[in-house]
Amino acid sequence: MIHWPATILVATAPVSLHLSFDRLAGIVREQLGADPRSDTLIVFHNRARTHVKLLWHDGSGYCIFYKRLDRGTYRIPLAIPPGARQVTVSARELALVLEGIDEATLRAARRSVLPARGVPVTQQTIKNDQDSLRAGEGSV
Repeated sequence: MIHWPATILVATAPVSLHLSFDRLAGIVREQLGADPRSDTLIVFHNRARTHVKLLWHDGSGYCIFYKRLDRGTYRIPLAIPPGARQVTVSARELALVLEGIDEATLRAARRSVLPARGVPVTQQTIKNDQDSLRAGEGSV
């Protein structure tokens, strides 16, 4: 059974996806300032945004998920603060990124979460999204 991490980070700068487990873990430590063995999933993308690699540690070893879109590009999160090396996203946003959904659809999804409910996204909201995905309601 795959254990999905509680925290999802998206690297904002493209990386060479020829790199594998140890080199990507090194990038997480040195450039992103995170612990690659913690309960964190890190999303890397290439310059053209046609491929993504997800790296996480499941408690017994590193796992990599590698995906290439047949057509189009991945939409890396839109709300990137200046100078940020990574952005934390919810499981719902990760699912949207992995589907290659365009920016307009991603904006609409964000609008439906925040203004429609009138409450900010909290750790509980993120946990609920992840629980939904684990239960098979999502497509990750």
